[in-house]
Amino acid sequence: MSDETTDEVFLNPFEEGFFDNPYRQYRRLREKAPVHQSPTGPWCLLGYEECARLIRDPSLSVEDRNATVSPRDILNMDPPDHTRIRRLFSKAFTPRRIEELVETTQSLVDTMLDGIEDRGRLDVIPDLAFPLPFAVISRMLGMPEDDSESVRDWSHTLVQVLEPMLAPEELAKVMIAGENLRGRVTEVIEEKRKKPADDLLSALIAVEEQGDRLSEEELLDQVMLLYIAGHETTVNLIGNGMLALLRNPEQLNKLAKTPQLIDNGIDELLRFDSPVQFTRRVALADIEIDGNSVAAGSMIFAMLGSANHDPKHFGPNADELDLARSEAPHHLSFGGGIHHCLGAVLARMEGRIGIGSLVQRFPNMELTDKPAKWNQRLVLRGLDSLPVSI
Repeated sequence: MSDETTDEVFLNPFEEGFFDNPYRQYRRLREKAPVHQSPTGPWCLLGYEECARLIRDPSLSVEDRNATVSPRDILNMDPPDHTRIRRLFSKAFTPRRIEELVETTQSLVDTMLDGIEDRGRLDVIPDLAFPLPFAVISRMLGMPEDDSESVRDWSHTLVQVLEPMLAPEELAKVMIAGENLRGRVTEVIEEKRKKPADDLLSALIAVEEQGDRLSEEELLDQVMLLYIAGHETTVNLIGNGMLALLRNPEQLNKLAKTPQLIDNGIDELLRFDSPVQFTRRVALADIEIDGNSVAAGSMIFAMLGSANHDPKHFGPNADELDLARSEAPHHLSFGGGIHHCLGAVLARMEGRIGIGSLVQRFPNMELTDKPAKWNQRLVLRGLDSLPVSI
């Protein structure tokens, strides 16, 4: 379906080609209906300013009380519960702890790239983007390595719980994976209580402030969240980012020759093809958004991927990749307000080392004749495969 001929004025993920490139539809909707209500009920916001205001508005809720499979993690909590959990979690999830992981992350990447060089071929997703963040999170938490493959498979399946549409057969797999991962993490927590170590999980068990500490259920949910959201989003950052560079060889060449571009470049890659395409809020009272009356209880989607391409904020070349773009750090890919991603520093670090090292090691990379394969997800946009010639 051509975006020039359709008369639709609402988000339609079933439009042909949407998963390959949703930004064409976003552009059309920003022009025709930047704030609109879907036929299924939720409101959609596509402009930068509208999305930025929404995600930073403390009067809105993130709790979906009708959800039956979502864990009660920090993503799905409002204050005061959210404030309390985030404060305790932040005491253990510190910048110092992230900085200590830099050497470990670089070593992991170097080892992965050595194997790639020996083989002479590369699929960015299974060879780097997927195993790297899982290995980093597992080492950060201090998880045993003997069952890492099972834990990785469970977390990869469970991440589908964040999608708004899920087939019944997939829901069954998600629930089984959730039970398995929850059981294994519970076992490891019990082991860490008996024998604490210098790792994040032990720190989370010990964290306390003014007599307050994480309950067993709260601790379990936050560790699950690290695997579910923390792993998959970084996979998508590396995969989407590398595809963007390979489709824009002049930018890839610029990064290869000017490695110091990587810091701002990571923000531009996050903006250009966001790993998280939208987030949601719930109106607790009747509100008005740009002249539209939104009733209390309404679900509102902030389309982050669209906001990141809004020419009103990022200029007329918003649909182009520019690693030196000065406005790149303004992207909304990590959300905003009290729900700004707690793992943003970790994700940037992994992206910087993963993408930066790959480009420096293989500056002449090119896409192969075999096309990249998208995961067909609405929220966590990413690739299942990205074959590359080195």
